[in-house]
Amino acid sequence: MIHPVDTILSLALLSILFSFGSSRLPGLIKVMAFQGVVVSIVPLTIGHEMSTGGVVFTIVTLTIRGIIIPGCIYLAIKKVAIGREVEPIVGYHASILAGLLLIVGATFASHRIDVPYSGVSALLLPAAISLLGAGMFLLMARRNAIAMVLGYIMMENGIYLVGTTFSTRARHIVEFGILLDVLAGVMIMAVILQNIKQTFDDVDTARLRTLKE
Repeated sequence: MIHPVDTILSLALLSILFSFGSSRLPGLIKVMAFQGVVVSIVPLTIGHEMSTGGVVFTIVTLTIRGIIIPGCIYLAIKKVAIGREVEPIVGYHASILAGLLLIVGATFASHRIDVPYSGVSALLLPAAISLLGAGMFLLMARRNAIAMVLGYIMMENGIYLVGTTFSTRARHIVEFGILLDVLAGVMIMAVILQNIKQTFDDVDTARLRTLKE
């Protein structure tokens, strides 16, 4: 019988492929919002007992990942009036292929690591590693500043799953602190994006190389 968490984690893995193949930023933001919701509810379905505080942290985390952060980024792109990503360093079809290879590699690597929940979900650690790798890939393969910020958020989703994989106690405080740091970073990013747009009339990070000391 398929464990419910495996179905949820499968959706998280699919969201990686959708994000790699998305050329429109609003669509990419929606994928990241969906991924944030999916990742946030993993602790509720993994099978261990959740305290009241743990449930509250999970709900707050879901709200921040699935609503507040995507909402802030969506408002940012509306403010700077951009809807489509500039030409990426790695093409979209090649990115999807890289995503598939990343997931396969993460699955292979996870079999060599002994984790507490390996008997509950075979996809928990592979999904965590895949999200970390996918976030790094977006940072390296995209030119658009917003897509790169979304890469950081995907990496944070991976960190959250890593914490879920290796720990069942006292993990919420650390992860919630990281999440608040990400939220603060998104707020700062909105201000920086507006300044980049006003200066260069674009958000292609390659243009920053033209700056001189």
